[in-house]
Amino acid sequence: MAAALRLELVVVRHGLTQWNRERRYQGQRDIPLLIPDALPDLDRLRESLLDEHIDAVHCSDLCRCRQTLAHVFEGRDTMTPRFDPRLRELDFGDYEGRTYDQLKDDAGYRAWIDSRGELAPPGGESAEVLWNRLSDWLKDVIEEAQRQDHQRVLTVSHGGVIRELRRRLEAIDFWGGTVGQAQGRCFVIEYYGEGDWRCSSSSAVPALADAP
Repeated sequence: MAAALRLELVVVRHGLTQWNRERRYQGQRDIPLLIPDALPDLDRLRESLLDEHIDAVHCSDLCRCRQTLAHVFEGRDTMTPRFDPRLRELDFGDYEGRTYDQLKDDAGYRAWIDSRGELAPPGGESAEVLWNRLSDWLKDVIEEAQRQDHQRVLTVSHGGVIRELRRRLEAIDFWGGTVGQAQGRCFVIEYYGEGDWRCSSSSAVPALADAP
């Protein structure tokens, strides 16, 4: 059966922050970009999207994503982005602000790592809870694309969000979906009607010579 809709969903990670550099769990802490260090990656992403037509823009409401979008989409003032808390990073609870070296000897932390997302950090979210809010958001994006005939949607979010999307849409390992700062994926979504949709392919953004 032919798809009734083909949507390119471009989901990119925010640029570099100080906590990224220090390898701290950021989660839902509102950490700003590290300027000017973040600019080379942001410029590369902006250049890759410069000539792409975008029908709608979605963004996490945390400031590092807002700043990334403002830089990448500079000069495109005709489109109003939707800032959506459903696109926030996984809530790491008590682990936010801490590093692997600080946590590695904690038995609860080791159990969380070994669970591959099934457990939630103390005071935080499991991967299943993250997916529940992301799947609600995806449903809204696809329904709007069907109504408005959207063909390409840009989303600025977080590393954990992209990893979970890749796990669910590409069926890859939980730890295998990591992307770098100001990088992401283009998911091709095919919609067949009555809530029936699937991801038919995925590719790196910005495109890499050896990208899968």
